[in-house]
Amino acid sequence: MSEAAVVRAVVWSARIVGLLTVLTAVLPAPRRLLGSELRSTLGLPSGVGLAALVVTTVAGAGLLLLATGLRRRKQRAWWVATGTTSFLVVVNLLHVLDQRHGLAPTVLVAALLVALLSTRRHFVAEQDPGGPGRAVRTVVQFGLSGFLVVWVLLALNPRRLAGDPSVAAQAAHAGASLAGVTGPVSFTADAAWLDDLTAAVGLTFGVVAVLTAGYHLLRSPEPRPSLEPHDEQRLRELLTHCDGDSLGYFALRRDKAAVFAAGGRSAVSYRVLAGVALAAGDPIGDIGAWPGAIEAFLGECTRYGWSPAVLGCSERGATAWAKAGLDALELGDEAFLETATFTLDGRPMRGVRQTVNRMRRTGHTVVVRRLGDHDDEDRARIAERARRWRGGEHERGFSMASSRIADPADPDAVLVTAFRDGAPSGMLQLVPWGPDGLSLDLMVRDPDADNGVNELMIVELMAAARNLGVARVSLNFAVFRSALERGERIGAGPVARAWARLLRLASRWWQIDSLYRFNAKFRPAWYPRYVLFPAVRDLPRILFVALEAEGFAGRPSSVLRLLGR
Repeated sequence: MSEAAVVRAVVWSARIVGLLTVLTAVLPAPRRLLGSELRSTLGLPSGVGLAALVVTTVAGAGLLLLATGLRRRKQRAWWVATGTTSFLVVVNLLHVLDQRHGLAPTVLVAALLVALLSTRRHFVAEQDPGGPGRAVRTVVQFGLSGFLVVWVLLALNPRRLAGDPSVAAQAAHAGASLAGVTGPVSFTADAAWLDDLTAAVGLTFGVVAVLTAGYHLLRSPEPRPSLEPHDEQRLRELLTHCDGDSLGYFALRRDKAAVFAAGGRSAVSYRVLAGVALAAGDPIGDIGAWPGAIEAFLGECTRYGWSPAVLGCSERGATAWAKAGLDALELGDEAFLETATFTLDGRPMRGVRQTVNRMRRTGHTVVVRRLGDHDDEDRARIAERARRWRGGEHERGFSMASSRIADPADPDAVLVTAFRDGAPSGMLQLVPWGPDGLSLDLMVRDPDADNGVNELMIVELMAAARNLGVARVSLNFAVFRSALERGERIGAGPVARAWARLLRLASRWWQIDSLYRFNAKFRPAWYPRYVLFPAVRDLPRILFVALEAEGFAGRPSSVLRLLGR
């Protein structure tokens, strides 16, 4: 049996045992067992029955949650699952001694414990080194907060407490409420609501403490995104010596990390978010060395318990990733313009031609220059102008953005600047793509600029491309372009039309339809792009992470602070 099959067997065993444990804890017959002769024989107090019920239920639910960590081969998930299973073995043995419980559940739980112990070597993924400290702090903070809230509720309502309980009894009741257990305090007949309130508040704080502590304890490391200088230099050398992908230059984003194949002839750049290692575009370097870089990347994912994913790779790249075991889904299309064939002539280009002529008549001009032709003072002004035009918007882009504006490290980038009567009104920044190509990196304009300035800049870029030695230009990426196009065709079915309408609705927030229509104006060639993922169950989380990386959605800053990011 392969290693992956062994891990899957352990994961499903943990799920089955966890589910059966929860069911036997909450069904009526097993609940009666908790109040049976064994408890009386041992002289345990009446509250122990309910406490055992709660703890057993939590242990079963914990196994269900731990199965996800086991699937990612996390070391701490294995340790916690092994400890939880050992506890359940003891509980089941006590039920057997009570003679109200058969041997079958005990054998099943014991078998899971043996399976965990015998497969220890397969669970190697490392977790966040600061996780245990944060887990302890979380338990203390939420536990203490819940304890104090319940204690204050009891102290503020002395007339609703039966028998004038002592301060110690009230404190014991507040502590017991965190586990959902009834404490020593009794309530008057007209204060049943206070009993329910204190129980609900205490249990809520207790559950939040356990869940948040479990997250901190088991979460995968999310390293601070940074590209080491020596890795950046190695990536630049790979980009120089290969034609590569139109998105290759964006591997130089400084919020990415890089992993290289043995020998250094190929590499994969990626960023880690919420337990997902998100790569973008094709591997960098010699295509013959791609399998080595992919293997190294997947090895890093296994080592740290990350889910591997690839955003926006080409068909050639998707084929290489699929051979490594990932599934592919077409995400959209990238628009390409060829310098040799681009023209404004003909009826299909009539709209663009009219827009460009109108912009020229109203005094608009365009300057196209390499970034290396600008001095430091010019670059500083360009960067400041772009930031001012963008205003307070967060930076968007991950797979097709360099995250830099007029940076001296990119002398071969091309800046296209539009002017009206000598005043700047718009700007494009394009980065190198192989020896004779450019990829659109940044498109910004003055909020007061005339409509059509972007069309003018692209047309003037294509006119200047020959002098720059540029044979091809990559424009924006159009998500779900083929779906939008199919939905507009005559005879499109109801599903295609409904899907297109949904995408146009989503365009109110994410510019799906508007980017497609803008690109389509220039009659480009379309090339599909794909998203790669390990399994369908991982796809929703990967798409959420992709939206966060691209700057369109993601975890709010308040949630990130709570999670210690």
